[in-house]
Amino acid sequence: MTFLVFGKTGQVARELAQFDGVHCVGRAEADLRDPDQCVALIKQTDAKAVINAAAYTAVDRAEAEPQLAHQINATTPGAMAQAAAERGLPFVQISTDYVFDGSGDQPWSTQGPANPLGVYGQSKWNGEELIRRAQGVHAILRTSWVFSAHGSNFVKTMLALSDTRPALSIVADQVGGPTPAADIAQACVTIANALCQDPKYTDTYHFSGAPAVSWADFARAIFAASGKDVTVTDIPSSGYPTPAARPPNSRLDCTTTTQTFGLPQPDWHAGLMQVLDDLNRKALS
Repeated sequence: MTFLVFGKTGQVARELAQFDGVHCVGRAEADLRDPDQCVALIKQTDAKAVINAAAYTAVDRAEAEPQLAHQINATTPGAMAQAAAERGLPFVQISTDYVFDGSGDQPWSTQGPANPLGVYGQSKWNGEELIRRAQGVHAILRTSWVFSAHGSNFVKTMLALSDTRPALSIVADQVGGPTPAADIAQACVTIANALCQDPKYTDTYHFSGAPAVSWADFARAIFAASGKDVTVTDIPSSGYPTPAARPPNSRLDCTTTTQTFGLPQPDWHAGLMQVLDDLNRKALS
């Protein structure tokens, strides 16, 4: 075995499972509500690195379940990182643009000040801090706006709505980088391999799609690429209130990731076409 991956049904975990030598464990084997169970797997694994692709990602529900979100996104990853450090195993953690408040209009540096707007972002930031505190060989990979042919995401939601809605009002004042889950999985594998070769790569990195786009314009691109005749009307975030506030600026500066690992920002247009092809194949099978 090469990598032990926590997560089995999530978007990135499903893509990681396509790599040779990857063993993905789901909730039945490793429930992140139980850190001891996860730690036990790390203590006995023969993998050369650990990747945590599991998380509590229900951004709005987290506002009503702060303790559960913190357990899954902070306490357990911290314990996992500590167990990995004790065994000398590199640990890769997927994090999020939600650790920032989204102010301004410039891409966020990895050294930018964390200021989460809600419970989800705070739980992920707390997890980052616990992982750093474990002082093991690790990489924290922040990403944004994940999409794929699996699970729940904006692309699949837009396609489902387009079946019955000829017009949609979509938020236009939130801007970020849609990121294909397949590219995130490749980045995790590349970084994990690098950490196995040299602990000097221990750091926090950013990895998101390009170019930056608003949700409304992303929706337009989805409909154009899929041949859907849907009219999109721009609205402000205030026109679509949610329990948890979203960062208006989710642009991430990925320069360090590209320079260090040779991983360019993925072109989300290309990723979108691949996902649409995957969905079409699934529909025909």
